[in-house]
Parts: sequence; structure tokens; C-alpha cells
Amino acid sequence: MANRTPRRQFHLKNRDMKQSVILYPSAGTGHVIPMAELAKVFINHGFDVTMVIVPVFASQFKRIAAANPSISFHVLPPVVRPPDDVAGSGSGKHPLLFMLKTLRRYNEKLESFLCSIPRQHLHSLVIDMFCADAIDVAARLGVPVYTFAPSSASALAVLTQISALLASRQTGLKELGDTPLDFLGVPPMPASHLIAELVEHPEQELSSTMASILRRCMDSGGVLVNTFQSLEIRALQALSDPQCVPGKVLPPIYCVGPLVGNSARDPRAGGDEKHECLRWLDAQPERSVVFLCFGSMGAFSQEQLKEIATGLDKSGHRFLWVVRRPASSIYDPKRFLGQQPKLDLDAVLPEGFLERTRGRGLVVRSWAPQVAVLQHPATGSFVTHCGWNSMLEGVMAGVPMLCWPLYAEQKMNKVFMTQDMGVGVEMEGYQTGFVKADVVEAKVRLVMESEEGRQLRVRVAARTKEAAAAMEAGGSSHAAFVQFLADVRSRRRKVCRL
Repeated sequence: MANRTPRRQFHLKNRDMKQSVILYPSAGTGHVIPMAELAKVFINHGFDVTMVIVPVFASQFKRIAAANPSISFHVLPPVVRPPDDVAGSGSGKHPLLFMLKTLRRYNEKLESFLCSIPRQHLHSLVIDMFCADAIDVAARLGVPVYTFAPSSASALAVLTQISALLASRQTGLKELGDTPLDFLGVPPMPASHLIAELVEHPEQELSSTMASILRRCMDSGGVLVNTFQSLEIRALQALSDPQCVPGKVLPPIYCVGPLVGNSARDPRAGGDEKHECLRWLDAQPERSVVFLCFGSMGAFSQEQLKEIATGLDKSGHRFLWVVRRPASSIYDPKRFLGQQPKLDLDAVLPEGFLERTRGRGLVVRSWAPQVAVLQHPATGSFVTHCGWNSMLEGVMAGVPMLCWPLYAEQKMNKVFMTQDMGVGVEMEGYQTGFVKADVVEAKVRLVMESEEGRQLRVRVAARTKEAAAAMEAGGSSHAAFVQFLADVRSRRRKVCRL
């Protein structure tokens, strides 16, 4: 992706030029994709949008840039990094810490870019929640700055309250195991389900840096959240409760989701070619296929892949399974930065599996157009890692979900999905890090065959209707975005009067 400035050059004399919104994403598919969808919402409301990219993460935006010509992309000039500032196990630096420090290092370059835009045409800066240090940049320039949270409002409520809990303890929370913890707005949360990097060793650099970023992201003018109001009423009430963070007034929360794309074409193939898995789904009966996909970083051991394969084989159901190269850690640097190595399926799956299930199942290497697969009439259930974007995509498609959380906030999402939202059931065994074939078979049968599975489908269908209504003109998410724009106008007027 070339380093380029917005398509429309900024001229002071052009008083009729659209106002520009600057979006500043972090890295990772779960953050990048929904911010691109947010950009489309701004464009539909008449704004020019530029996404400002840190060059280290630019490769993740190539396909998004190609698929979204209405969005401008600007890659910041590179900064010189210290020799030891690299991600990877060899350096001892966790990729998440590398990302957070890299984003902070680019504040000066971001400030220079913002200064290049005439103030009257700069509407606002919207930052990813991991880019919270950029709030200082906006404050120096007097630019309205808002946070975008691609996670759930429920997770945001927990993360907002967790700093006080950690501050009250001498050690982390790992020793509490599955002890339920009480947070406003969500069901009792097992301590083991909180973000491990944040709570296990709070005195370490990664934990303290993450905690600082999560506190700071609530210091902006407001938080745009990729959710809809009726899905997370309890959490939203908690975020407006003075007791959520005693002594601190939290900013307004704007529910502007679900921000979900839709493409049946394969951007990796070029042109308008339809992905092979969609052509395969076209030949399957309605609601007959179990779809298994575990996100951009979801990786299993070879032993676990074989258990999944055995369970699918024994279930007798049709399946579409996206398989990634086995890995011991989801935070492998190459995987984290979006570099996917080639995969030999015959080497990682049970002998004869592909041949035995030919016609009934399809295994796809590394990637599939998830939104299009979920919305296909043949898809009957979704085995998911509980990433928030995947959950929303499942809800929008009306597909019941089997919850198999892996990392980050996904175990928390599992609690919300199964207890509060009623859109999924858990895949037992994920807590130990290994799910047996018999469990895979039983859970697939439950969702696809049983009365409990039918009731689950009914609940998901009701959420689908709620989500669609929220995004319509006059719906709750549309109204929240309009209110956000009004609040920005008010803030800009106050700045101009100063």
C-alpha cells in the first residue's frame, strides 16, 4: 500500500469542502475490520474519512484499502526504533507490548499529519482503544477525540472496573481460579476468564502498560462501541452508573453497531471471483452445515486438530472448517502481524479424514469469507472463538453458536453470549485447553438436532431482528451516531469560542 495523503487536497479557499474524520486504528483483524466499517458510516453521513496507518502494520490494510476506494489511507513516515525493540520470543518482548509501544512512538508523526489539515475542515479524531496515548496529541491541538471500542460494552464495563480490583491486591488474580467476581452490569465473572496478560502479573511491564491504556481510553470525549443497545442493556446502564468507577465521571457511550461487512467475493483471488467454499455451500441443503472458524490468530495443536476432525467425522453432519497451521501460541510474531505460512492439510489431520468426509465436508486453508459463509442459507451453526466481531456476524446471520474461546477477552464474551444474550452454548473443555472428540460430536448434535438447539436458533433470530432494527433510520444505533455528531459539533463550537 503506497504512502498517500487523502484524495482531496486541503485548500483553505474551498469553503464547501466536506469535513474530514481521521481514524487511527491499531493492529489486528479484530480491530481493523470494524474500524473500516465505522469509516463507511461516516462516509454515509457525508464526511471524508482518512485512516492513518503506522507503517509497521501497513500490510494488514492492503486488502481493506483495495476493497474500500471511498476511504483514504495515509501511512505515517517511519520512525527509527531502538535495535532491541522487536516483537518475538527471541527478543523476550510480547507482541502486544510491541504494538502498544509502537503506537505511542508514532504520536509525533500523527500530530504532524493532523497539523497539515486546516482546522475548520478537521471534524474529529477517532482512535482505537489501544491508541489511547494519542489523546494527548488531540489535547495539544484542540481536536475533538473519541475512542472506538471494537469489543462489547460488557467487556468494556469489566475492563473499566478492573483497575480498582487489581490495585486492592498485592498479587494477580490467577490464584483465584474460577472464583466468580462481581462487576456491575455483567453476570458473575470467573477470575480465570479475565484477560490473562492483564491480571496474572499486574506488576509486569505488559500488564501495567495494558492497564494504563485501558484507563486512558476512557479519557476521550466519548466511546463509540460496536454493539446495539438492546443486546447489552445491563452493561450500558453500568457504564453510566457513578459507582462504576467511584470518583470518576465516564464519558458518553455511543452504541453504533453492529458494524458488519458483507462480501461473497474472495479479495485474495483478485477480481470478482467467488470463493470456493461459497460455491460448495451452494450445493448443500438449507441450514445443514456446521461452520468452524477461529479468527485470524486462532491456532490449535496438531493433537487438538485431530480431535476436532474425529468429532466432526463421528457427528455425521456436514461441515465447513477453516484450519490454520498448528501453533503453540496464538501470539507467534508472524501470526500476530498477519503473515500466514502455507499449510499441508494431510500432514495435520487424521489419516484418511479428507477422503472419508469428501462431499460431506470441506476443509479450507487459513481463511474464508466469514460474513458471506454465515449469511449463506446452508449454514446451520457456527463454532467460534468468541471474538466480538465473529459474535456480531453470527447474530446478524441468525446462526446459533458453539463457544470455544481462546484468548484476549473471548472467555468473557463466552459468559455474555451464553448467560446474558442467549445466542450460544459453550464447548466444554476449553478451560483446560483441550476439547475431546466426543464433546465436539455431542455439541454439534445438540445445536443441529435437539430441541435445545431449536430454542437457541429462535433466540438468535430474535437478536437478528433487534440488530437490523437498530441500524435502520431512527433505530437506536442510528440515533446514537446522530447524537455523537451533534455532540462533536457542540464541542467544536466551544473550542472555537475559546
